[in-house]
Amino acid sequence: MSRIFCQASTRRMSNEESSNAAVPSAPDPSVPITESYTYHSPTPTAAGPYILGVDEAGRGPVLGPLVYGVAYCPVAYKEKLDNLGFADSKTLNADTRSSLLETLSSDPSNLGWSVRVISPQAISSGMIRKPPTNLNQQSQEATVLLIREVLDRGIELTEVYVDALGTTTTYENYLSGLFPGIAFTVATKADAKFKIVGAASVAAKVTRDACIEGWYFEENPENGKLEWSTQFGSGYPSGKCLYPNTQAWLKGNLEPTFGFPRLVRFSWTTVKLLLEKNAHKVKWTDEGQASLVKAFETGKGLDKDRCLVSKDLQLSSLSTL
Repeated sequence: MSRIFCQASTRRMSNEESSNAAVPSAPDPSVPITESYTYHSPTPTAAGPYILGVDEAGRGPVLGPLVYGVAYCPVAYKEKLDNLGFADSKTLNADTRSSLLETLSSDPSNLGWSVRVISPQAISSGMIRKPPTNLNQQSQEATVLLIREVLDRGIELTEVYVDALGTTTTYENYLSGLFPGIAFTVATKADAKFKIVGAASVAAKVTRDACIEGWYFEENPENGKLEWSTQFGSGYPSGKCLYPNTQAWLKGNLEPTFGFPRLVRFSWTTVKLLLEKNAHKVKWTDEGQASLVKAFETGKGLDKDRCLVSKDLQLSSLSTL
């Protein structure tokens, strides 16, 4: 189940809350991120047609959510947008990014933005299920969802610019087929080439940073005593290894029975290796029963020739009970 909320929605924030409260697309620091959600700014009222940009933040790290962002404005507003300072968020410092998000929210009649926050659990659950939903597919689904919801809000889109995901022409043709009448441009480093994509990049990056900085560890005991260190660094890989802070945090916060808190993407190879080396071993009841394991891994054995309905409903023949 996903969540959708808009800037106009009412959320109580105390004076003691961190600067997270200044980022409307991030949850309150007292609220854990247990599922993916979508945030929409107020819908612009200026006449269309509109252009829209798509970009993401947090694709590679082992910690935290993956955030997809879109920004949109009237075609007639494009010249003004080009002079607002938007660029690839990775080339900007945190203060500049925060200031640009305020700029993106400062002219609601012309500027709109949305983000899709994909929780670490959703990322990992998708990647380990059978068949898996890999990161490219999850990213694609987030992009399509955001475009559909912007259209559903009554925005007339004629041009959409997307930071590349896979082969540019293949992805461009796919999106064009889903949304006929919209001219799609999928390009590498689109956030540096198109200001509207740079604006989407800022929305995604500021949201992700706020989610990480204000992360609520729901695994903490009810007495509020902090058990999980927040000195986890960026969570991004650096070459063949993680940044030292992230690597140290992972090693120092592994609970041998339960693993890691929900902040961690447990489908990442780095995490799997740490768990295999340092966590308690688990012995499954089907270990050593090769024929039973094989029956579940393939369509053979008891599942052979069974219809999909029987499999989905987990119906069993009386002869096997």
